[in-house]
Amino acid sequence: MAGDVKKIATRESYGNALAMYGEEYPNLVVLDADLAAATKTSVFKKAFPDRHVDCGIAEANMTGIAAGLATTGKIPFISSFAMFAAGRNFEQIRNSIGYPHLNVKIGATHAGITVGEDGASHQCNEDVALMRTIPGMVVMVPSDDVEAKAAVKAALDHEGPVYIRFGRAAVPVINDTPDYTFEMGKGVTLRDGKDLTIIANGICVAEALNVAEMLKADGVDARVINLHTVKPLDEELVIKAAKETGKIVTVEEHSVIGGLGSAVCDCVCANAPVPVKKIGMQDVFGESGSAAALVKKYKLDADGIYEQIKGFI
Repeated sequence: MAGDVKKIATRESYGNALAMYGEEYPNLVVLDADLAAATKTSVFKKAFPDRHVDCGIAEANMTGIAAGLATTGKIPFISSFAMFAAGRNFEQIRNSIGYPHLNVKIGATHAGITVGEDGASHQCNEDVALMRTIPGMVVMVPSDDVEAKAAVKAALDHEGPVYIRFGRAAVPVINDTPDYTFEMGKGVTLRDGKDLTIIANGICVAEALNVAEMLKADGVDARVINLHTVKPLDEELVIKAAKETGKIVTVEEHSVIGGLGSAVCDCVCANAPVPVKKIGMQDVFGESGSAAALVKKYKLDADGIYEQIKGFI
């Protein structure tokens, strides 16, 4: 992509979307775990101070408060880093939100290795896997600013628990097109192709588009699908791609165990068995380093993805 492409971190989009929809949704309340400056819920706090609650460094307690608020008709968003929102908090989300199927939304920021220098303890590459296992939980991983805002709106309009994953690092804006529409549970075919399908989400969508161009130079016609919703999965679109292109590659800034790749494999295996290559974190922890250096080392940049796909095909 050109160097002049606009870049925005999806955590910024999250804070801006909450503030943007605050007027339209008077029942929207935002809870944060002493991280409002980092999760960007501070933008909402500035606009609606009476509807923002800092719960301190206590995610489990914050979840309980949100569950209580949901029973009174409020639409609470709980916000923290993905490692704490999904990891530290799993049992509370399962039992206090998932089991009673309450209308609580989870805004998880700073996910994946692009947290960078914070290191392995903060680089959550397991959150999508954890949240997918909770019955009735919707799981979304938006790819850019436009999609992140659309995901927040979709979550507000959905009755039930929703997990949305946001990133720390600025990423290219790729969905600012006049015909862009967002529908929870529906994937988007960004590029058609007949030789193989690349299915990606989050930061990997922009890279997948770059890789498709690189493959084109080799005479390989790659289809690119953005699966922003991991659960419920757009099975119809995945099955169609499997049948029409015969090979699938999944790309995610997450462990290859339990995330997008696993969801796609479950679907393909049951409905249209074809070879699938899962690109992501290969059962390893991250490490401290700049986001760009880590993405390169773990082969989630265009060059690394291209190299892995060439080996696969």
